[in-house]
Amino acid sequence: MRRASPSPFILSPVALAVSRLAVFCATLGMTVAGTAHAQAVPSPAASGTSAAAPAETAESGGGLRLKPTPRLAEEVSSDPQDRGPTFVFGDRVSGRPDLETVIDGNAELRRGATAIRADRIEYYQPDDQLKSRGNVRINRAGNRFEGPELELKLDRFEGFFTTPGYRFLSNGGNGRAERVDFLDENHLTAQRASYTTCERNDEASWQPAWVLRASSFEFDLETEVGVARGAVVRFKDVPILAFPKFSFPLSDKRKSGLLPPSISMGSTDGFEFRQPYYFDIAPNRDATFSPAIMTKRGIDLAGEFRYLEPTYNGQLRANYLPNDKLRDRDRWSYGYQHTGTINTGFPSIGNLGLNLNLNRVSDNDYWRDFPAGLGATTQRLLSQDATLSWSRGFFTTSLRTLKWQTLQDVTSPIVPPYDRLPQLTASYTRVDAPLGGLGNGFDWSIEGDYTRFSADRTLTNQPNSNRAYTKLQVSRPWLSSSGFITPKVQLHATSYQFDAPLLADGARSASRVVPTFSLDSGLQFERQASFLGRSFTQTLEPRAFYVRTPFRDQSRLPNYDSGLNDFNFATVFTENAFVGNDRISDANLLTLGVTSRLLDPATGAEAVRVGIAQRLRFEDQRVTLPGALPVTDRISDILVGASVNWVPQWSFDSTVQYNPKTRQSERASFGVRYNPSNYRVISAAFRRQRNVSEQIDVGWQWPINDLWGDRGKDLGAGQGQGGGRYYAVGRLNYSVLDKRLVDSIIGVEYDGCCWIGRVVLQRSQTGTGTSDTRIMFQLELVGFSRIGANPLETLKSNVPRYQYLREKIEAPSRFTTYD
Repeated sequence: MRRASPSPFILSPVALAVSRLAVFCATLGMTVAGTAHAQAVPSPAASGTSAAAPAETAESGGGLRLKPTPRLAEEVSSDPQDRGPTFVFGDRVSGRPDLETVIDGNAELRRGATAIRADRIEYYQPDDQLKSRGNVRINRAGNRFEGPELELKLDRFEGFFTTPGYRFLSNGGNGRAERVDFLDENHLTAQRASYTTCERNDEASWQPAWVLRASSFEFDLETEVGVARGAVVRFKDVPILAFPKFSFPLSDKRKSGLLPPSISMGSTDGFEFRQPYYFDIAPNRDATFSPAIMTKRGIDLAGEFRYLEPTYNGQLRANYLPNDKLRDRDRWSYGYQHTGTINTGFPSIGNLGLNLNLNRVSDNDYWRDFPAGLGATTQRLLSQDATLSWSRGFFTTSLRTLKWQTLQDVTSPIVPPYDRLPQLTASYTRVDAPLGGLGNGFDWSIEGDYTRFSADRTLTNQPNSNRAYTKLQVSRPWLSSSGFITPKVQLHATSYQFDAPLLADGARSASRVVPTFSLDSGLQFERQASFLGRSFTQTLEPRAFYVRTPFRDQSRLPNYDSGLNDFNFATVFTENAFVGNDRISDANLLTLGVTSRLLDPATGAEAVRVGIAQRLRFEDQRVTLPGALPVTDRISDILVGASVNWVPQWSFDSTVQYNPKTRQSERASFGVRYNPSNYRVISAAFRRQRNVSEQIDVGWQWPINDLWGDRGKDLGAGQGQGGGRYYAVGRLNYSVLDKRLVDSIIGVEYDGCCWIGRVVLQRSQTGTGTSDTRIMFQLELVGFSRIGANPLETLKSNVPRYQYLREKIEAPSRFTTYD
């Protein structure tokens, strides 16, 4: 290509073809070898001399050679000196250097992240004015506009577009306007315009499922926020919301403002309307204020505050319902969780750990009236727990206070646990360390616990107490690839100081010292095996665990924190039959077990595991919990477990506790899950404890369209277009003994691509013969707002492996809309 003369010039068709490729490659950070260059028009900020884009000659032949950069830059520089030259090309290109350039026919102009196409483009360099006519398309960093006429100050990105359509990269939001005015590269206004996230198809009669129409819009692409005035939201061409002015997000970034209202209907509260307001205080702090109107109760005021710092984080929740019409009193609750460290300012001391979990409600009926508001697994036991901890090297200590609020029910009373006011613990632990003159390889530790146990004496039959507990432990593991053997010695020492005489003997103090010896051993055998056409590494892992603890009479000692250990594979190989420190079981027993696994030799993934274990008791266990009988059986129940993950889609787990004397299972649990792909999961579980409970639990999320053979592409995560899909979702918990549903959630979701509808019915048991039922409706306008009750957290916490139909995804690359 020759340097342009003062008179108009025309590029040859061959030069134009190579120029197009050169422009494309230059924009992507690549160079192209060839015989022609694209014309480069300098911007006003650049030098006044014209220059051609650099070219590279192929070393052999005349072929083109592309050189990609290691990474394409997503961020676009706003500095004029970084924008580079302006490339122009078309069927006919004419002009005068440093004055104007006119492109006719398939006209294109590119500068930095801006690309403009039209039937005709006129660019006047002295005032940086660009005029485009006919089929104008502009792409600025992935945001696209199309219309008949554009006038623009190219450097300042200031101008107007008549009757354009537009689409934003961040969330796919799009619409049309009578006029769009560009204020700069990040700010624009649209007059008498529309906005939706529904993708247009090729049908002439296409209408979006939902659309926001307004007399004017202001779009801030820097903060990714839009503001609409005189706005009406229409769904299926029916107006559902109207606002004189409101703001909305152009991405999933946080912003202060009104959140979608929540609407639900319940048998206890009646009709509930809740309108939250979100405060984006700082990148690491936010708050939500959520007042609500309940037709059967009154006005509820709820709030939440969250914070996140490099060394600590926390959350505060509170509710206040003045003059509850159903209970005729004020109702309130709060919950505060904090986790973090405190800098003492002394490097030799280090930091302190602080953990807070504070929960309290106004009355005993709160758990029944507001089961979803407590946010606790055990809704009738609310803790106020504060722990201050410190560690340095092998030493750890903590100071804890724990006070319980017990929500009593006259039909089902519970004994409240003891408060710990306070509890002081300390431990010193060494692993693979020397012990005196015995050499290395020992694991040893010293643990101490001093606790003040306190409770309402009218609810207990034992005095409050100060308890001091110490445990010394030494073990010497011998480990190898073929097995292990670990002898261990423990010494438990406990003393009590009571604030009132014991009922048994009138003593005000008591003590106990108990030694324990255990020997744990196991072997590991492996072989290569083949099952059902698959190769595996099969293991055989026998294990023997012996424990000897002499009897010490503990029947007169109070019980503040001990309970019976559950009988399972995690506890069957432990020394003590109890949890807590008030009871140390006497033992002379041997536990035998064997496990076999099938492992994938390439990945190590476990395809099958089966195991069996049983205890052989040589002496009676005489130490028991208050009111319990000694254990006299010489052989325990047999524990059998199996898990199968033969293929990723299927999983199976089971555990059976079998009594060989009665030839019946005491407890059993079976679970199976089928999860072939996203949004398709079915799980079922059966749990039985003989003469106590027997329950069936079923959960699911599945496209209903599959039932009539429509296995089209799921629209999850915003992918896919076309017809919508229905999804069934739910969980049922059925009591076989009571012959009734205990808890149930049943719902239907409809994914219409740019909108999602949800209807969820939830029934929760709140007492022996009472329950609460509520129905939740939600309309989600994808990428815009959610209207109605929010059942998503309920579904996520109750339905195993439930997936949101719109999982959060990364923002698309600006090169996905490159043209």
